[in-house]
Amino acid sequence: MRRTPATLTALFAALLLVIAPVATARANMLFGDKLTLRDENKMGREFDQIIRSRMAMVGDTYITDYVDHIVARVVTGKRPMPYQVKSAVIANPLLNAFAIPGGFIYVFTGLIQAVETESQLAGVIAHELAHVSQRHVVSRIEKQKRVTVLSTAGMLAGLLLGAVTGGDTGTKAGQAIMVGSAGAGAAAMLQYSQEDEREADHVGLNSMVKAGYNPSGMPETFEIMMKNRWFDSGSEMPSYLSTHPGLADRISYLQDRIQRMPPEFLERHEDPTLLKKIQCLVRSKMSPANTALAYWDDKPKSDYTPMDYVGRGNALMRLKKMEEARAAFETALSKAGDDPLVAREAGIYYFTVGAPDRAVGLLQKAAIHNKRDALALFYLARLQAEGKQFTQAIANMRKVETLVPEDWEVHHHLGMILGASGDHFGGNLHLGFASAYSMNLEKARRHQRQAGELAQTETQKQELKELSDLIEERAKAKK
Repeated sequence: MRRTPATLTALFAALLLVIAPVATARANMLFGDKLTLRDENKMGREFDQIIRSRMAMVGDTYITDYVDHIVARVVTGKRPMPYQVKSAVIANPLLNAFAIPGGFIYVFTGLIQAVETESQLAGVIAHELAHVSQRHVVSRIEKQKRVTVLSTAGMLAGLLLGAVTGGDTGTKAGQAIMVGSAGAGAAAMLQYSQEDEREADHVGLNSMVKAGYNPSGMPETFEIMMKNRWFDSGSEMPSYLSTHPGLADRISYLQDRIQRMPPEFLERHEDPTLLKKIQCLVRSKMSPANTALAYWDDKPKSDYTPMDYVGRGNALMRLKKMEEARAAFETALSKAGDDPLVAREAGIYYFTVGAPDRAVGLLQKAAIHNKRDALALFYLARLQAEGKQFTQAIANMRKVETLVPEDWEVHHHLGMILGASGDHFGGNLHLGFASAYSMNLEKARRHQRQAGELAQTETQKQELKELSDLIEERAKAKK
């Protein structure tokens, strides 16, 4: 349930297409006119659609719900917030996070893996949301008095490209796009200034404190980034640092502010158990398999938690060492068989090796304990379909669709299950959605036509229109 990332060129082109309609409609926005919150929200929604179609998005609700919980908690410390904040997790090893106008925030798995406490992750999130709430990017766009929004669109896309891709290559590519749009001088105005950074630190730190987090988390995360600057995918520094200048001075500023806060703020403690579980999932499933296994090989067995055995099992499974993986999962189950996440991961293993009788009980246990566990429901529905239990399989896969509505694999398997059950309209409809979300538009149109020949009810016709609209959106993004 992970999408394949598209090329950076396609991402850039898609972003230009997203912004261009807004720009065309507001081509007269010159010399002091303002972008409204409605403009920002529209831009954000369209950016989000493109990013989700072009980047490798994490669909495991254990991970995404965890990040969403932190984001929601930080937002409680920022009220009033002018946007409905929406978070997503990108499967990428860079130490990075970014937010776009309209309240959309994206956290990279590399950042999740690097932090040591939840407060540290909350610190970056709070800082990014402060950039959005203070409208730093939008304000700098509005200062481009000699250009229309249309030419500013290229600069904003270039800035975002540099932020998303990270590293020296991404930064240069973004700068090249911005220079081509309106010149280096104008491009520089879209980079965060020291004043922007200081305000985002100040506002973000306040929101952290109000949300109940230890404020030390913010400078601690920036220090982690500084220490890891030579180890970030071959680049000179984490991409986050290239788009957020003056980090060393800002760390000193933050530490000075924190020292003057009431002592009880610095004594706030948190349970790291859930974070460590999330990090096990990220490391074992999203980092190179050999690297992940080396991590657990180097870790003393005396320090292993049940989730460490799960992580080791996942790494071994990816390396096709199935018997060793089985031993790791069985050890995890013997130590924490009632843990729904341990049960889920072991259930996925037994599904993979073709042991449905063993897998189904574990997956049912996970799904009962956590009704939002999309992966448990996904694999359980597939097992039920294999057993011709179509009613249960369809019900469970539809639950997964609700939890991760834009995942092409979910629509693919739902379409296959519906077709096997005799619902050929539903089968073609969801196979069409699967193809559209995976950017195979020719195949999507073929399933659209086949579903159209079978549509009879008004509900079916409305569902077909939704598929048609999605195909057209993706076609524009692909040009």
